[in-house]
Amino acid sequence: MNNHVETLQIKQVMQNYMDGSYQADIEKLKSVFHPNAVMNGYLGPECVLATPAAFVEDIASAPSMASKGDAYQAEIESIRIEGGVASVVVSETGFRSSATLVDFFHLIKTDGEWKIISKLFTTL
Repeated sequence: MNNHVETLQIKQVMQNYMDGSYQADIEKLKSVFHPNAVMNGYLGPECVLATPAAFVEDIASAPSMASKGDAYQAEIESIRIEGGVASVVVSETGFRSSATLVDFFHLIKTDGEWKIISKLFTTL
């Protein structure tokens, strides 16, 4: 497959992540992660070492950002693909109404599908 097609597939995974987060669409959100994925980073000064399950549970535990009218914006800053792995940087503003984050995603292509295998994040 050419890099253009791969890039479009990765962008769709990331769009599903961003939409799932904003709309609290739990099934969409779960669908983007590999079963062995990890999610680590900083929420303010707190270091969080977890799996996506904790993030998904947190998103499910509150009204969606969409229903509250939060001015959430997420933008893909860069994508790099090498064979069956990729790195994506996403900037988020207005997360849960006020948080600004930078996310570093790693994706892996397994069984013909791109999945997030790790997310490293920090609040700004």
